[in-house]
Amino acid sequence: MSYIVIDESRCKGCGLCTIACTRKLVALSDKPNSMGYTVAVFSDPEKCTGCALCAEMCPDVAIAVFKE
Repeated sequence: MSYIVIDESRCKGCGLCTIACTRKLVALSDKPNSMGYTVAVFSDPEKCTGCALCAEMCPDVAIAVFKE
């Protein structure tokens, strides 16, 4: 199983990760972080392949990918 962790303090809500995820497992939240940005959220780790496209696209290095 693979999953990602999004550092909400680094995320600026640009949405590039949502475009990069071919399985549509990353979306922008309605909830802003402490700096007022709507952050990315991850859903359904069962479907994540661990391809890391989301992390590669993130200009703020806010996404870490883990494979078990």
